[in-house]
Amino acid sequence: MNEPPARMPTITDGPTDAVPVPPDPIDHAALRARYAEERDKRLRPDGNDQYLQPTGRYAHLLDDPYTPRVQRPPVHDEVDVAIVGGGFAGLVTGARLRQAGIDRLRIVEGGGDVGGAWYWNRYPGAMCDTAAMVYLPLLEETGHMPTMKYTFAPEIFAHAQRIARTFDLARDALFSTEVRQLEWDGAARRWIVRTDRGDEFRARYVTMGTGPLHRPKLPGIPGIETFGGHAFHTSRWDYAYTGGDAAGAPMDALAGTRVGIIGTGATAVQCIPHLARAAGELYVFQRTPSSIDVRNNHPIDPGWFAALGPGWQREWLRNFCTLQTGGFADEDLVKDGWTDIAQRIRDRVVQLVEQGAELTPETMQRAYEDSDDEKMCEIRARVDAIVEDPATAAALKPWYRQLCKRPCFHDEYLQSYNLPTCHLVDTDGRGVERIDEGGVWAAGTHVELDCLIFASGFEVGTAYARRAGFETVGRDGETLSDHWSDGMRSLHGIHVRGFPNAFVVGLAQGANLVSNVTHNLVEAATTIAAIVARAEEVGATEVEVTSAAEAAWVDLLQSSERGFLGNPECTPGYYNNEGRAISAKDRLGMSGYPDGPLAYFDYIEQWRESGRFEGLEFRTG
Repeated sequence: MNEPPARMPTITDGPTDAVPVPPDPIDHAALRARYAEERDKRLRPDGNDQYLQPTGRYAHLLDDPYTPRVQRPPVHDEVDVAIVGGGFAGLVTGARLRQAGIDRLRIVEGGGDVGGAWYWNRYPGAMCDTAAMVYLPLLEETGHMPTMKYTFAPEIFAHAQRIARTFDLARDALFSTEVRQLEWDGAARRWIVRTDRGDEFRARYVTMGTGPLHRPKLPGIPGIETFGGHAFHTSRWDYAYTGGDAAGAPMDALAGTRVGIIGTGATAVQCIPHLARAAGELYVFQRTPSSIDVRNNHPIDPGWFAALGPGWQREWLRNFCTLQTGGFADEDLVKDGWTDIAQRIRDRVVQLVEQGAELTPETMQRAYEDSDDEKMCEIRARVDAIVEDPATAAALKPWYRQLCKRPCFHDEYLQSYNLPTCHLVDTDGRGVERIDEGGVWAAGTHVELDCLIFASGFEVGTAYARRAGFETVGRDGETLSDHWSDGMRSLHGIHVRGFPNAFVVGLAQGANLVSNVTHNLVEAATTIAAIVARAEEVGATEVEVTSAAEAAWVDLLQSSERGFLGNPECTPGYYNNEGRAISAKDRLGMSGYPDGPLAYFDYIEQWRESGRFEGLEFRTG
């Protein structure tokens, strides 16, 4: 094994995109007013209810177009752990359980293979928007080097398959299978797992990693069912219609075709450049523009990668988390848009303190606002520097704080609007008016279309059971939906009172690090594996959080605004409940550790390594 280097190397710098200089001085008061004006245009009373579940004509969007569903006999047996979900949450949990010596594992996954979001997302241009060195989990354990700073979807899907191979996680898996119910059998101390394939098997433990972005949604636009052309969702890309493939082959079948796409979020930003080059005419229907920062993607140098010593990924994860959440580090290993804004805020705090300001919440808020204003002025100036048509450029400028919506990074998206075949249909915040058989009405104009693509994302903020697709029934017949009727309640976002031997794998009520979802998953998986190993060691038949520990954790989360995801002053989006008033119930589902993600990761590591597992009961007999 190589010895760790004295100084951790960073990703080799690739080509850069010149950053335009924002106006000086910035009129902060004018920005506040403009942001509020733009937010108010987009506020609507229905919030998440504006979206539709795929039903009727669009019910097939929940089907799997990639893997045929092969008939098989129902399964009736017993395993040690049932892992619901075969995405990165399930894979890292399975990997850690394997490392802990747990043998009988079963992944149950609705898709035809592992991968989760990266099984479904095969749209052209799909890639991670957090650097692969920190986004792809278990790189050291699998011996994989990412090919690029930001890897494309086929490589991410292949990495999910690599994790499954490395830890033998497909052996007893049930693919193309959806869980319909989890029910606790208190007498047998087993979970009964029922699926849509007639399976009914038992498990000593269950883990639920259904993902924060799992179930596709459609915009609730009048007439959506009446469109007479071809239509699909980006998570079920129809290459049979468009031509091309997920590896990047040209979509030649779109030549001469009039294509419309509804949505300009992270998915649309990645696929629009490919559509703009392929379609006869592309119409992009925009309600709110995304912020588009420099991507600056480039290959990873094998020699540089080989110099990384043992433990490098943990170091990178901590470095990214530290800088992205405003902490101090000697250097920035990742060097991306996520860490850039955080470092600006941090450096501005230092500057203000050096100028005599006290380190108060007000000073922190001023530093945040000043730095964010500077960054967003640069983002808007970049639009002017790239987009040739002034009216189009003006419509593509985001008027909100950078973290109000998920930041996007791309070096081809804005350039697409310079192509004569790519047309922006801006709705000034109102969205598409209606759809009819021939096309789309927006901004008072009817656009005739042959194909309509929905880049409307996934359900966020709806009930857990609805997003997961199944109900969980715990002790005495209590459902998880009932237990969470007034909001999510847990210890560490993992354990729920009344649901012994069940573990939730996610972000909420833990670190809640939205900039790098997989970091949350790896820490949760490591914690779960340690708990199961302890239960096996002491011969426990049940592991459950105490009522007091669950209540204390919820009280801790509610004691501070720092760990809360959601700013009512932001333009509407899934980060803030679509601009709808945020209730106490909503707040619980959007909360995280008050002292921040890095503090949570330190806390949970110490908690599990202490061996005391405070707040849990290990019952024997």
